[in-house]
Amino acid sequence: MSKNPDVQEIIESLERIRDELKLKIHLAAADARSEWDELEKKWSHLRGKAGAVGRVAGEAAGDVGEAVELLGEELKKGYERLRKVV
Repeated sequence: MSKNPDVQEIIESLERIRDELKLKIHLAAADARSEWDELEKKWSHLRGKAGAVGRVAGEAAGDVGEAVELLGEELKKGYERLRKVV
């Protein structure tokens, strides 16, 4: 039983698209893992700075607090990017 040429073309076209998507998904997963690893480093840094805010006084606390807020915003944006990928 031979396949209709049009059907064969459709199957071949879909197979190419499928293979391309499979590769893109694999690469996206690797990118997501890489971004996650970077976010984990920043998370550890944030936790350390957050603890420091409670130990310092006056103007230094404000500087550390601002740094914590900026790092927190950066982490939030990174998590939102990852949420869209996975």
